[in-house]
Amino acid sequence: MRSVVLVVALSLPLPAFAAGAKEIKASAYSCSEIAQIIRQNKKVFVRVGFGGRSFRYPPAQCSMGEKRTSTSFRDAGGKQCILDYACVFDPASPYNFP
Repeated sequence: MRSVVLVVALSLPLPAFAAGAKEIKASAYSCSEIAQIIRQNKKVFVRVGFGGRSFRYPPAQCSMGEKRTSTSFRDAGGKQCILDYACVFDPASPYNFP
């Protein structure tokens, strides 16, 4: 029985295992490096201070109740980064109504 489970697990496509977003710290990279990481990984969470920003590079979509927009934060050198493809809370979404 264990061998059957192992065979099934190994036959699944890789994205089934890599469902989580890559997490990086904004204070460790420059703006261009962060943009490149977002393009390469498609799904990235950029840690900024205590919180952070979630980015999904096209053709990936934001989660339900979120909208795609641009956002700004400071990079490792203190430079202001303005990046597209940020997924933020959408108050107008029907998924956010109680």
